[in-house]
Amino acid sequence: MANIFDMTKVELQSFLIDKGIKKFRADQIFHYIYKQFIFDWNDMPLLPKADRILLEKELPFHFPKIISRQESPDRQTVKILLGFRDGNTVETVLMMHNYGNSICISSQVGCAVNCAFCASAKNGFIRNLTAGEMISQILAFKKYVTPDLHSIVIMGTGEPLLNYDNVLSFMRLIHEKDTFYLGYRNITLSTSGIVPPMYELAKEGLPITLAISLHAPTNELRRRIMPITDTYPLEDVLTAAGHYFNQTGRKVTFEYILIKDFNCTAVCARQLAQLMSGKNILINAIPINDNYDVGLHRPSSSEITNFITYLQNHNINITLRKEMGSKIQAACGQLRIQRKNI
Repeated sequence: MANIFDMTKVELQSFLIDKGIKKFRADQIFHYIYKQFIFDWNDMPLLPKADRILLEKELPFHFPKIISRQESPDRQTVKILLGFRDGNTVETVLMMHNYGNSICISSQVGCAVNCAFCASAKNGFIRNLTAGEMISQILAFKKYVTPDLHSIVIMGTGEPLLNYDNVLSFMRLIHEKDTFYLGYRNITLSTSGIVPPMYELAKEGLPITLAISLHAPTNELRRRIMPITDTYPLEDVLTAAGHYFNQTGRKVTFEYILIKDFNCTAVCARQLAQLMSGKNILINAIPINDNYDVGLHRPSSSEITNFITYLQNHNINITLRKEMGSKIQAACGQLRIQRKNI
């Protein structure tokens, strides 16, 4: 059965006409959903009763259940656990910044990439999310947390480029004037470096920010925490990133999680400086949250400072990401499948 959250306004108009409902009702329905956050046909009084009855039968709302809501002690991060009709769940996170609020979207239930530092893959890959299921993550926050939205980061559970068509539909949908009217430049897509769809995304010409999980300066080191390196080695990933920049003019961000005694040593700093020398990129350094299950630990403050300072002194554009949400397991690498059976 169709899900209204998957539909553009044009698609909804076609659906309504096919059901004998006047085309202009799509404007009213989108206003109810995306401006007033109403997800019940009976709460849309501008629609004739006969239309509401028909739509309740033919196009019922499939809004996920909000199972839990956690807020960080500093009240800057909120994590919501959403449950879908099939019993699967995803987590989504709201982050409040000085410049505005950002929502971290999950694109899959589980993940097949299996990075050692990430909790998202621990239960394996289950299924892709539809564009509408990604839209519903925003709507959950729009109704229950905040009326303001500055940016979207597709960095939650899952590998977005392994759900390419649905993620692309989602990005186009949130850009529409009748939904969130979010500028493409306010959308960031994070990938582990799945090379073929990186080229496809470059063809689309959407000026989004592409963020690539780098996390090590050599293939040998990277494959120890990112098995995907065996399929897409660094050389191929960097070539695809350069192509993306050339096609879109958008600087690519490389995410680099800092792991004690592993990838933020003096040797790694030199290797990373050589790897990125002369490239118009940004490195986003992210100190890992201690993961005792796999023996990965956060470096000391001095180790972090020394690593970043070395790179900055060698003209590498690198910043240290502000930590948010770790107290409620909502930070980078901490989202996972929870309470599958709801």
